[in-house]
Amino acid sequence: MSKAYRHGQILKLIRANRLHTQEDLARELQHTGIAATQVTLSRDIRELRLVKTQEGYSEMLPEETGPSFVTLAAEFLHDVRIAQNLVVLKTSPGHANSVAVALDSEDWPEVVGTLAGDDTILVSRPTTPRPRKCASAAWRQSRRRKASGERVVRGPDRSGAR
Repeated sequence: MSKAYRHGQILKLIRANRLHTQEDLARELQHTGIAATQVTLSRDIRELRLVKTQEGYSEMLPEETGPSFVTLAAEFLHDVRIAQNLVVLKTSPGHANSVAVALDSEDWPEVVGTLAGDDTILVSRPTTPRPRKCASAAWRQSRRRKASGERVVRGPDRSGAR
């Protein structure tokens, strides 16, 4: 029995029953054929972000996140350039950090990480081949601008870099 399966069963149980203690949870799990120690249940409760309420265990509400990369890119991304395995994103002054945080949260496999200044973001790719995919994706997001009248200064570097 895998951890993911056990987590799924725990969530199913707390959604269907009022379970007030780890002992209640362990007993219900045992009825489904899953044996779990108190240490395991404590870890599972923490990993599943369960909280104890007057009604029993329940799931914690998801954390509020900031604006998406799509939203921020449409508003603040002005230029995209490629330099080997690096992609340079130019933003409006003062907005590089928020755009970089949003890009990091996208979890794109073609992005190793970002480094932001005031109006410039350096995006690192895992290898030198094909940084254009990352640059094109970022640029496409910026092209989804609202009808704000702001025009795009220039697109990805077409110099032949890959």
